Amino acid sequence: MHGRGAEDLRVRVPQGTTVRDAETGKVITDLIEHGQEFIVAHGGRGGRGNIRFATPKNPAPEISENGEPGQERELQLELKILADVGLVGFPSVGKSTLLSVITSAKPKIGAYHFTTIVPNLGMVRTQSGESFAVADLPGLIEGASQGVGLGTQFLRHIERTRVILHIIDMSASEGRDPYEDYLAINKELESYNLRLMERPQIIVANKMDMPESQENLEAFKKKLAANYDEFEELPAIFPISGLTKQGLAPLLDATAELLDKTPEFLLYDESDMEEEAYYGFNEEEKAFEISRDDDATWVLSGEKLMKLFNMTNFDRDESVMKFARQLRGMGVDEALRARGAKDGDLVRIGKFEFEFVD
Repeated sequence: MHGRGAEDLRVRVPQGTTVRDAETGKVITDLIEHGQEFIVAHGGRGGRGNIRFATPKNPAPEISENGEPGQERELQLELKILADVGLVGFPSVGKSTLLSVITSAKPKIGAYHFTTIVPNLGMVRTQSGESFAVADLPGLIEGASQGVGLGTQFLRHIERTRVILHIIDMSASEGRDPYEDYLAINKELESYNLRLMERPQIIVANKMDMPESQENLEAFKKKLAANYDEFEELPAIFPISGLTKQGLAPLLDATAELLDKTPEFLLYDESDMEEEAYYGFNEEEKAFEISRDDDATWVLSGEKLMKLFNMTNFDRDESVMKFARQLRGMGVDEALRARGAKDGDLVRIGKFEFEFVD
């Protein structure tokens, strides 16, 4: 069906989808609730058949009116997963292993970089009965905030989290310094979005079952403390082993406790949001504009004029005559004459051309 009887066109998207105007980049809406809806484009006013123009003198006029075109706009959809806690860290530090042992999620686990290429979600239930959603985010590398290694695609998912678990390989099995890893990841978070650093972090010292991990942890703590003064509170550090499940209960309890006192973070500033639109003709706006093409054709444009043009049924002579009267009533003929239009000059509206009659 068409027109008023037609069904609305609905596009189903996952929870956590941000809708932007592709032209302006402004956020139109943020769909974070199940069943949430938002109208991004309105249909036009319906047309009118000849019966709507009937009069006692002319009960069957040969005139009709097309429907008004609906709105058209190009949209950009961006999914940012909904999770309370985000696991971040370099590739192969044990994020997926940790997710697999604290939730029922079954992420792909492998002894190579970028085993995880899409975020994985899981639900944690602590021994005290608390529950929260955790997202295992693909490994970050230096330059991620500039898109290296698809970094910006991964980082955007952290924006919805309230708490960050920063996973660090304390075994230094990749030959890197654990403290330098910690600094590098935080630098990428800060470079991508300064507000990510507002989220509280828990440092998770992973792979504590490996040789030299304890020694590396002590060195890490000393370097970390050296960057804080005596009055600053150091980030919490939880030594664990995802492989042997060592130290998981205290980590999960501390995470649940931190979530309880951490509010939701504002995802967008007011400047990022599209202003609410009020549809209708602005009386101060010009009803039409006149310009001239290189071929000397007069070109008419303008929102109100194009609306009348699109609603005119040019297959019926009476409709065409009605449109001509509307143009005269808007002052188009007089304005063309004032601009120097002469009898027989071509006038174009859209792709439709006609001769000016003086």
